[in-house]
Amino acid sequence: MFALFYSLSILASLLFFTPSEKVKDQKPNIILIFADDMAYGDLGVYGAKGWETPNLDQLAEDGVRFTQFYVPHAVCTASRAALLTGTYANRLELYGAIDHSAKHGLNPEETTIAEMLKATGYQTGMVGKWHLGHHTEFLPTNQGFNSYFGLPYSNDMWPNHPEVKGYYPPLPLIEGEKAIAYLEDQRELTSWYTYKSLEFIEKNQGQPFFLYLAHSMPHVPLYTSDKFQGKSAQGAYGDVMMEIDWSVGEIRSKLKELGLDENTLIIFTSDNGPWLSYGGHAGLQAGLREGKGTSWEGGIRVPAIMTWPGKIPAGQIQDQAAMTIDILPTLAKVTNSQLPTLKIDGSDIWPLTQGQNVPLKPYFAYYNKNELQAVIYGKWKLVFPHTYRTIPAGTEMRNDGIPVKYINVKLENPSLFDLAKDRGETTDVSSHNPEILAKLNGFADQARADLGDALTGNEGANNRKAGRIK
Repeated sequence: MFALFYSLSILASLLFFTPSEKVKDQKPNIILIFADDMAYGDLGVYGAKGWETPNLDQLAEDGVRFTQFYVPHAVCTASRAALLTGTYANRLELYGAIDHSAKHGLNPEETTIAEMLKATGYQTGMVGKWHLGHHTEFLPTNQGFNSYFGLPYSNDMWPNHPEVKGYYPPLPLIEGEKAIAYLEDQRELTSWYTYKSLEFIEKNQGQPFFLYLAHSMPHVPLYTSDKFQGKSAQGAYGDVMMEIDWSVGEIRSKLKELGLDENTLIIFTSDNGPWLSYGGHAGLQAGLREGKGTSWEGGIRVPAIMTWPGKIPAGQIQDQAAMTIDILPTLAKVTNSQLPTLKIDGSDIWPLTQGQNVPLKPYFAYYNKNELQAVIYGKWKLVFPHTYRTIPAGTEMRNDGIPVKYINVKLENPSLFDLAKDRGETTDVSSHNPEILAKLNGFADQARADLGDALTGNEGANNRKAGRIK
């Protein structure tokens, strides 16, 4: 159905547009691809085994690959709010992963990347998982996007959830602001997202555009179209990864076909690490500790690639730390756009794409309701006492889409790690580095005064409110 619609819409666009009409020397097109629960080790260039990602590997070879790139929150809603606003989500009163019962969402007073770019003449489109509020006033079309096609929240928030059957209503597929279908089958979801993305590129090829493609997978439940089912040696997860890789390849091919590839910046990353309780239906930690839902490296360190032919030198590996909150101010820099008037937390990291360095700055990892769980400064990471989830040693993992149970454990003492030597966070080096420990504690105190910290009872002086339905 969607493939036919896509073909007809492309034919219509070609009847009314010729390549000679393209705007020369225009601002760069921007494509931001955000995977869901994709682990640090899930791409070939990051060490994936059991499946191949040739298109994503080529994307990395054509630009810069980050080895210490973070999300500030290892969970869906908070991570997406931080990405799109350049701001820690706890500053915006957004935590966790909201569902169909939520009465709140991203406050329309906040400025998203889409709103920032739209103000300078960009056409903006969003395809995929939103998860920043499903009520009309919070949907993408009211947050700076000209068009939207996708799911309002996670793809497991449907009646077939393996642990809470009957809690979630039918899963709506939304176009614009209306549900056009309720999904009972997700096998074509990645293909639909891809076709809609190609359609958006075709339609807007004559002007600067911003496309935000937020894949629903490899978040569980895992589904692939027939063309990828059973293609990987690993199984369902590998099949999904190969289809997402195919999607990236289709987008790059379309850009090249239309002569847009040399003026398009592509950014690819993930919202958090793997959902480990799902066993074979989760991604690869690549030696990092724990996964999604924790502030250990496996939860917050994600793959990140940026490519722009002629602007970002090819074949780079960037080891300096950066975070998704830096994407908005970086895009402001390369497009000469005005930064939001409300305070943001990210900073311009464009020099990192050029093989240069930027001044070191602290990054903070939050989870639950405003718990400051860790601070990162270059190669150093200080983790504060908190309770986190883990899978008990010796647990027999499954490979059928049914999760095993986590247990909660308490980190009793602050722990300092040298990530350059110990990215698995195995050895506390606090006693050998008192000056570093004091420095990171100082950063944490500043963050607590600014943003608050539920672990220490700090309220924070500069937080704002989420949007709420009336």
